Amino acid sequence: MSAVTIRDLALDFVGSTTVRALDGVDLEIDEGSSLALVGESGSGKSTLASVLGRLQPPSARIVRGGIEVAGIDVLGLGTAALRRYRRDELAYIAQDPIGSLDPTMRIGRQLQLVLRSTGQDASTSRRRELLEEMQIDAPDRVLPLFPHQVSGGMAQRVAIALAMCRRPRLLIADEPTAALDSQVREEVVRLMFAQARALGTTILWLSHDLPAVARWCDDVAVMYAGRVVERGRARDVLGTPVHPYSRALAATDPSRMRQGERLASIPGAPPVLHGESAGCAFSERCAVSVAACATTRPQPGPVRASLCIRTDELVRSGNPTEVSA
Repeated sequence: MSAVTIRDLALDFVGSTTVRALDGVDLEIDEGSSLALVGESGSGKSTLASVLGRLQPPSARIVRGGIEVAGIDVLGLGTAALRRYRRDELAYIAQDPIGSLDPTMRIGRQLQLVLRSTGQDASTSRRRELLEEMQIDAPDRVLPLFPHQVSGGMAQRVAIALAMCRRPRLLIADEPTAALDSQVREEVVRLMFAQARALGTTILWLSHDLPAVARWCDDVAVMYAGRVVERGRARDVLGTPVHPYSRALAATDPSRMRQGERLASIPGAPPVLHGESAGCAFSERCAVSVAACATTRPQPGPVRASLCIRTDELVRSGNPTEVSA
């Protein structure tokens, strides 16, 4: 059963010029599973996450497509229904842990309000228990503190507690460890996934950390220029990627480099689209593109829904650099 279904979603930002941010996204996330969205900055990850909560800015215009979360038509919700959807079905964990908390309110009070809003026990003992579940020592000392009085790692644990105490159906985590040092990143991710699995919550994780994605996520979707260019099991997509962009992205992972080896990079820059791409948006940066790539808009293929007209050739060759362009 799918927790999230996105069909041909296209979105423009309209201003002095029109910029196409999502160019026909197709994506499904299974109930209770975890999926990571990966890709360069500007690929559309954060825009897609914002639309799932109907939190896109006023300049955004939905061109076409649909979104269902837990069977709810998200784009068709009225004001009251949208408020219930955000409260009951959805939770966010932001990149900036301290900035995501109310700076004027003590941590204990923030937990109390969230628990009360969902009709749960909001007693001091329950709030203490939530912090203990996040492995926060001395919770009685933390409850009366303001967000600026705790470390980034502790603030992110509090943010996870606030998100998960509502028992959401879908958790969207937007680079939740990017602002943390390496010593606490793994522990914060472990706590986030443990809470989600205990509650059966589906996770959508936006990340640039490919090794962490491979360790923690069931599935991964690779985004480029507002489309999902490849989707599959995380160990498969990151271990043996099929789409040329997925392969290029995986090659930039520092953990794959041998000592003394130069870090790989992807030449050029992502395109700025002003409407639907006529062909493959990656064609100008792709090492194996042919003339047809620039004019043929690729559709999801049978192998990991790869958006590449040469997928069969690449799979057979096992190495895209060996395929004649």
